[in-house]
Amino acid sequence: MKVDEIMTKKLAIIDAGATIYDAIESMIDKRIRSLLVKPRDEKDVYGVITVRDIVYKVLGKNLDLNKTKVGEITSKPLVCVDKGMDVEHAVNLMTKFNITRVFISEGKEIIGIISLLDVMSAELIKKAREGRGA
Repeated sequence: MKVDEIMTKKLAIIDAGATIYDAIESMIDKRIRSLLVKPRDEKDVYGVITVRDIVYKVLGKNLDLNKTKVGEITSKPLVCVDKGMDVEHAVNLMTKFNITRVFISEGKEIIGIISLLDVMSAELIKKAREGRGA
């Protein structure tokens, strides 16, 4: 199975200059665990901010949610795979880097994301289809 078959195509994006408060509000509103962070300029790269980043790097250190900027705690560079890669390869990267999501690219463009939950769901669907076909 290829990653583009199971990826989530709708990416939640935030500016690096946004506040952590804005990031939390967006994550809670959309019920998601991460946001893709836009590059600051043409020399910068995409990053990601996660619930874990916010809890450990901001809340755990009692930083001001309205003064701390997303770009200050963004994780970079992203771990990306090409849209035609096998899911198994993406899972190997998640294991190697101890991460829960991998971004999907087409050239230099980020076009999707897969998470551990997406991988589990895909496997469950695959097994269910195999069971019906037997």
